[in-house]
Amino acid sequence: MTLAKIWVYGEEANGTASANTLELITKARELATTVEVVVGGDGAAIAASVGEHGATTVHATGDLAGGMQGVHVGNAMAAAVAAGTGPDMFLLPTTYDGRDVAARLSVKLDATVITNVVDLIADGDRIVGVEPVFGGTIDVKTASTTANPPIMLVRPKSFTAEASGGGPAMVMPLALADAGAAGAAKTTEKFVEESDGPKLDEAAIVVSGGRGLGDADSYALIESLAKLLKGAPGASRAIVDAGWVPYSYQVGQTGKVVKPSVYIAVGISGATQHLVGMKGSKTIIAINKDAEAPIFGVADLGIVGDAHKVVPKLIEALEAKG
Repeated sequence: MTLAKIWVYGEEANGTASANTLELITKARELATTVEVVVGGDGAAIAASVGEHGATTVHATGDLAGGMQGVHVGNAMAAAVAAGTGPDMFLLPTTYDGRDVAARLSVKLDATVITNVVDLIADGDRIVGVEPVFGGTIDVKTASTTANPPIMLVRPKSFTAEASGGGPAMVMPLALADAGAAGAAKTTEKFVEESDGPKLDEAAIVVSGGRGLGDADSYALIESLAKLLKGAPGASRAIVDAGWVPYSYQVGQTGKVVKPSVYIAVGISGATQHLVGMKGSKTIIAINKDAEAPIFGVADLGIVGDAHKVVPKLIEALEAKG
């Protein structure tokens, strides 16, 4: 089955379209004749990149003057559907703004939101979302039965962004609808965590630490190894919950999903919750003193040993190479 038109909720990152946006556009090309992007803002910064990946149009709300994306973009999307100019399906990334837009759009349209989607496939005369349940051990297929366009919230890194060679997308204004009292809400400040290396969910190499490190001070080993490898440090939920590192470091079902070329798990047992967030990595290296740890079941290379002995040796060898 091929849909006529899909709208992707687009987000900007570092002056261009976010990786999540490009991933969704790439998948949408397989499912629809026309792929278009909706963005809260003027759309100029993302027009070239989304066009290169297959989107033909950017529907831009214009400057929201600090207004919340969910309120204004969700209302504008719903108004387009009511006017008969909307799509057959909405795809949104599972980000803070993506979830907010999806929720408000769902209420306005009385339409189903299918969350935690990791794949989209044709099933007869409809497109269904594939969602992992029970900690990622089983996949289920879910489809909307409402008349309005279904809303799919897709997990990051579910698809690989691939350029199609298109030119810059045409930017078209998307009319804002009355948002009522919610329209008065403003974003007054945004916190951006400082980092001197690649972002965790974009890094080619990720080094993550877990409870097996023993204490918070030992996490310095993870940061040192990651820096030498020009990668990003990550963490299991256990040490995030323990307060050793910030939540932004967490890899797993309730953290970030990563798909690096190399993932090094140090002192991580391999609970299902963590595996969901990193099992798509191309090469997985596990370091754990417990030879029976579940992490070795998904690892391409396993080192049975004490992290406090193995990691310093790795750091020493890398420093020796310069």
